[in-house]
Amino acid sequence: MTQSFETSNLRGIHASRLCAAAAIAGFLSLSACATAPQPPTQALQAAESAIASAEQDRVADYASAELRQAREKLSAARAEVRNEEMVKARYLAEESRVHAQLAAAQAEEIKAKAVNDDMQKSIDTLKQEMQRSSGAR
Repeated sequence: MTQSFETSNLRGIHASRLCAAAAIAGFLSLSACATAPQPPTQALQAAESAIASAEQDRVADYASAELRQAREKLSAARAEVRNEEMVKARYLAEESRVHAQLAAAQAEEIKAKAVNDDMQKSIDTLKQEMQRSSGAR
């Protein structure tokens, strides 16, 4: 009789643990549904802003490939929002912003190199003029 009491007591403990585990699993399932990811509005706005800034600075004249990639990534991010794939949408929006910023940085580098080249030509011209002036005396 003691053995059957212990067996039924163990069954009760296992059943109790099983019910607790089921309750926790149910709670987690419901909370996961209740906290569906929101659209990455800020990431999309940041990408749009970076692209608009790059376009305003005429970055396409210098880094069109990167700017094109930024636009494509932004378009893909918007598509993922429509498909309710918010994690992918956020990732693509952030990639879009980074491509736009990279395009702007590349354009600035190209512009700076052009200014540097012009300055170097001016320096070389001045040196030649100084040599002619000192040699003519």
